[in-house]
Amino acid sequence: MPRYEFRCRECSSTFEVDRPMAAASDPAPCPVGHADTVKLLSTVALGGRAGSGAPAPLPAGGGGCCGGGCCGG
Repeated sequence: MPRYEFRCRECSSTFEVDRPMAAASDPAPCPVGHADTVKLLSTVALGGRAGSGAPAPLPAGGGGCCGGGCCGG
C-alpha cells in the first residue's frame, strides 16, 4: 500500500499515512489533532541495481532517444 507524507500547517510536524491510491487526495488530520494539513510531493529515484547505489548501465549502441539509430548517431 502506498505511503503519503503530510505536513501540519499549525504545528509544522511531518507525518506519513498508508492508504490506497484511490484515497491519495483525501485530507489527513495531524496526529496531534489539527485539521490544516497539506500533502507533500515525494520524489522516487528509479534505476540502477537494487541496493547497490550503482547507476544503471547504458544500452549498447550509443545515445539519443532510440540508441542513435534514427538520430544520425
